[in-house]
Amino acid sequence: MSTVVSAASKHSAGAARSAGALERATRVERICRLIERSECPPTLEELASHEGVSPHYLHRIFKAETGLTPKAYANAHRAQRLHQLITTQSTVTDAIYGAGFNSTSRFYEGSDKLLGMRAKQYRAGGKGAVIRFAVGQCSLGAILVAQSQRGICAILLGDDPDALARNLDDKFPHAELVGADPAFEQLVAQVVGFIEQPALGLNLPLDVRGTAFQQRVWQALCEIPPGAKLSYTELAERIGFPGAVRAVAGACAANLLAVAIPCHRVVRRDGGLAGYRWGVDRKQELLRRESEST
Repeated sequence: MSTVVSAASKHSAGAARSAGALERATRVERICRLIERSECPPTLEELASHEGVSPHYLHRIFKAETGLTPKAYANAHRAQRLHQLITTQSTVTDAIYGAGFNSTSRFYEGSDKLLGMRAKQYRAGGKGAVIRFAVGQCSLGAILVAQSQRGICAILLGDDPDALARNLDDKFPHAELVGADPAFEQLVAQVVGFIEQPALGLNLPLDVRGTAFQQRVWQALCEIPPGAKLSYTELAERIGFPGAVRAVAGACAANLLAVAIPCHRVVRRDGGLAGYRWGVDRKQELLRRESEST
């Protein structure tokens, strides 16, 4: 009899935990929608008041579910709106206010961080911006590494070096692309060394550009330790959107920073290797190397 009661108690406790986890995920999703609907980023206190909880509790569950603080999520969403508006509004100022900045001075304080270059340069497709890059070879084929003023903005893998260069040119057709820089090629060598020996680690400043949702996925990817794997379903659950498996897969596919943002650590639910922007064979080899180095 005691065994039956014990099993029932465990089942009840597990159900309670599941219900609690679902309630937290639902609350966090409501907060995300509220942030996205707001013209200006709500304060932590305003978000907490809306949900009827303490600011400390809201901050804790939001960070646990998404990997971002509410402020970081709001900033990422505002950056996404800015990227959308800056090339469609009649002036940069209109885009700044439309994205939720209270003043132009507040925006310009961090504009380089948001856009990777001055606003007018971004609006003109990168005109006047300087992006240094170099193409090399590694055991996985050709590799291109590019750096903006903010940090590494692309790590591309492929079979055709010229195709990788064209891909970069498509991203910023009016930027000044500077290649054949011996000093920069040392940085490429550092990335290649990490690919060959994952245990070396990779500590480089990154210029990460994407939507608020993509950045949440990419942040979660960076929290997967080398040698470990997650399914797309598990990753969707980790960021608080269990029903967004396809969107999570799309964010992985949109990642331009191979190995630095380790989308190769995400697999199908059955453990099989799904599609990979740079080829399933490369994905398999990266996972093998990480497994052997841990």
